[in-house]
Amino acid sequence: MKEIKAIVQPFKLPKIRSALRHIQEFPGMSVDKIQGCGPSMPGMAEQDIKQELTDFSPKTRIEIVAPDHLVDEIVRTITEAAYTGQVGDGLVWVTPVEYMMRIQEKEDATG
Repeated sequence: MKEIKAIVQPFKLPKIRSALRHIQEFPGMSVDKIQGCGPSMPGMAEQDIKQELTDFSPKTRIEIVAPDHLVDEIVRTITEAAYTGQVGDGLVWVTPVEYMMRIQEKEDATG
């Protein structure tokens, strides 16, 4: 099992959701509204501390726990659906899940 997290532009969520629904055995996802900022880009003017602390833009965080055999397809689907080619498109990362239990089923679901 792996956890897939993605931070994307909010307006891309409908396209991402629609694309993910076409994946057979898609396990579902959680979505949060967040704010964030990226690293300073080369050539940009330095900001004062007030600007730096308030320079956040709205983002959407997607969290998915999926079986290993679906991870590459899910990551590819997210990156293709979220892509605009502009700075701030977002990022996707994958981490191992040591243990998972479905509360409703009261059984280990880590496979």
